Order: sequence, then structure tokens, then C-alpha cells
Amino acid sequence: MPSARPRILYVSDLAYPAKGRRYCDEDIFLTSRLREEFDVAVCHPLDAAALMDGFDVVVVRNSGPVLNYQAEYDAFRERAVAAGVRVYNQLSGKGDMAGKHYLLELTAAGYPVIPTVDRAEDLGLLPEADQYVVKPKLGADSIGLEFVPRARLTELAYGDVLVQPRIDFRYEVSFYFVDHTFQYALYAPRPDERWALEPYDPTDEDLEFARRFVDWNDIAYGIQRVDACRAPGGELLLVELEDLNPYLSLDVLSPGARDAFVASVKTSLRGLIGQETVRAVPTV
Repeated sequence: MPSARPRILYVSDLAYPAKGRRYCDEDIFLTSRLREEFDVAVCHPLDAAALMDGFDVVVVRNSGPVLNYQAEYDAFRERAVAAGVRVYNQLSGKGDMAGKHYLLELTAAGYPVIPTVDRAEDLGLLPEADQYVVKPKLGADSIGLEFVPRARLTELAYGDVLVQPRIDFRYEVSFYFVDHTFQYALYAPRPDERWALEPYDPTDEDLEFARRFVDWNDIAYGIQRVDACRAPGGELLLVELEDLNPYLSLDVLSPGARDAFVASVKTSLRGLIGQETVRAVPTV
């Protein structure tokens, strides 16, 4: 007799060698908890497009940098949208899901973000710094990132890269949301150890900062991580808005905090599954 429980296709690259994190441990834990309420099958990101039919939702989790399989990911997105497949996170995200162009948009709109440009003629808009960060617009996991002095900025091949001043920050902090609800915050007190994380107790001002970016984004159902740095002047500046497959560092949380997060994800998934399926309208 077929199961009446919702069916999840859970996408993860369990073998991806992430620096300072073990994707497989996090996904083994999360799938074990989701199985309490859903029927769950796990697959590699390269298999998602072929397997997603027949599932109520495709949950994209620790699937690794899309840059490593861009063509296949683009095909997955196109097919999912055309078939009206529910994907979690929703594919409408404007953050890292769509590349890092959003850093330019947020800079131009006056959001508290590390100043970002992508044209040689805009270099004058950046503050003076000893070094500058150059990163690909479609980069992830520090792939292709380099630090250069200002004298070299005019030599760059612009078009596919972003340029930011290198900030001498005090620490990095991440705020984790399910849908638009704050869940927890973690920070790296030592700037040279990005993934040596500890629980962080955010102030009301911190949460207001993080919510600005979650509210700006176009995701109603999904997990988002707002990565920020504490600048020398004390203000927070956005580093990245991770809305595709943010690593969650669940091993750092207390058992109670993990339980609360899992409950929020289950509620969010039930909400998404209950939404009416919308299929793309074919073009003539």
C-alpha cells in the first residue's frame, strides 16, 4: 500500500571535501529527523533532474558549489520551473542562488554591505585599502578568490569579477533563518578560523540588520544564512546572502536549538508542499 506521507528528494553531495565542514554528517542528521514525518530519498545533485518526478518537494541542501556543474544545475532549474516542481529553497532567490551580482545592487541601493564594483571606471567608488578582494560573480567556497593591491586593479579582466576592499574585520557572524523567521546565530571569534564557530547572542540591532536582507530576498519557503563581518568601526556589513545551499553548522548548536530548527524546517516544508503547483506557461 503506497505511503500517504509526503515524499522528499533530498539533494546533497555527501563526498564534497569542504574546508572545515563535513557535509555528510549534517545531511545524515537532518535526513534522519525529516524521516520522522516524510519519506526521504537522498541523491547527488547531478541526479536530481532525472529523479525529481514523483516527489512532493526537492530539498537542495549541501550540494557543493554550483560552479562545478553549472550546465547541469541550469538544466535542473529550467526543468523544475517548467514542470512546476516545488524546490526548497524556492528558486526565486536573489542572493547567491543567482550569482553575486546582488552585491552590486545592494551597494547601489545603500544597504550595509561591503562596497562592491565590477567596472574599472567605478574603482573610485571604493574606499582606500591596502588590499582588495577580487572574486568571480559565480564563485563559491572561495573558488577563484584573490587579494590584490590597488595598483593591480586596472589590470583585471572585468566582466565576470567583483572587486571589494579587504576589510580588517573583528569577526564574522552568521544569522540563520527559516522562511523569514530567525533561528540562531553563530560567529567566528578568530578571523583566521572561519569555521571555528561558537553560539552568538544577537542584539536587536543585529537582527534588524540581518532581517533587512531576508526581507529584500524573494524566498517565502527556505533556509537562508546572512553572513556579515563586524567592521573596525563596530558596524555590521554584509559579506554574502546564502540562499541556495547554506551550510548550517548544526553540530555547534545545543540539542534544544537543533530540535527547534528541525521543527521549523518541517513546518516550512509542510507549508511549501501545501502550495498549489504552478507550471510555467509554454512560449509559442
